[in-house]
Amino acid sequence: MGHQNDLSSGLPIPMGWYAVAYSKDLQPKDVQAVHFFGQELVLFRTEGGRAQLMEPYCPHLGAHLGYGGEVKGEALACPFHAWEIDACGSVVNIPYAKNTPKRASEGPCLHTFPMQERNQMVWAWYHPNKQEPSYDIQDIPQLADPDWSEIDTYDWEINTCLQESGENAVDIAHFVYVHGTHEMPQATVTLDGAYRTTDMISRSPAIDEEGNIDMETTEEMHLVTKNLGPGLAVQEFSRAFKTVMMATMVPLNAERIKLRFAFTKPKDISEQFNMFTDVLIEEIVRQVGHDIPIWEHKIYRDNPILCDGDGPIAKYRKWFKQFYAEEG
Repeated sequence: MGHQNDLSSGLPIPMGWYAVAYSKDLQPKDVQAVHFFGQELVLFRTEGGRAQLMEPYCPHLGAHLGYGGEVKGEALACPFHAWEIDACGSVVNIPYAKNTPKRASEGPCLHTFPMQERNQMVWAWYHPNKQEPSYDIQDIPQLADPDWSEIDTYDWEINTCLQESGENAVDIAHFVYVHGTHEMPQATVTLDGAYRTTDMISRSPAIDEEGNIDMETTEEMHLVTKNLGPGLAVQEFSRAFKTVMMATMVPLNAERIKLRFAFTKPKDISEQFNMFTDVLIEEIVRQVGHDIPIWEHKIYRDNPILCDGDGPIAKYRKWFKQFYAEEG
């Protein structure tokens, strides 16, 4: 989607947990050549079910393990000479060698990413200096609740940096001028280390428990967004009808991201509330289409002129800086 541009922000790729696949899209013995964090990588799932993201080039003669590599038990066999490398990056078998070379037996030969599998997704920890995770992912209860629907998914690839896309949620004024909302919402932001909560309050026609809309009366509508590092946001829409959205963002490189939305809603709801929920989801997805052309053609202002109605943009940027590591 879109086109490559030269409007570089100059910002590095932030460290964090990133969703590299939906769990259902990575079955046992699957091997995928992928590109994240400005790198060629290989993503695979062992026969025992472990998902792993790893440097892709065999330490033997450099074949790419993502093109023709084959899962053998808990290891990935190279398509060139069948060297087997486990999910820790160590050479565990060279089928034709009488003696394992010393360098191959001294420890991992390829970098492997710390992994988690939560919220129906496979997550990899990225740090430019390969340091261990500094925070954890939290579970989204509705995604494991049998009373909530299977996820409804959408995805985009966008020429923008990760910080710019996240800033969108705290840019209050743009909701009126880009998305056409009737009034500017009010936002309360709470920061807690790697976690951030934004409660956006606006007013909307009242809806009762039967789904009747009262155009003469308005009620507060709360949109609560919880950010867990730079790669995960959870939005809860809680009125008479409810839905939960998981947004995941992963850097393909410093200036291009993959954005995924996954929605779930209660199964036991009336036809009226089901319609309301579907309309809401459709509107959220439609608004991404408004944002993309702006993201893809804007520049990043490191020291913008802000006014009192802009929302907590400066506060967001100060919070986000913690995810930029000094590259060593």
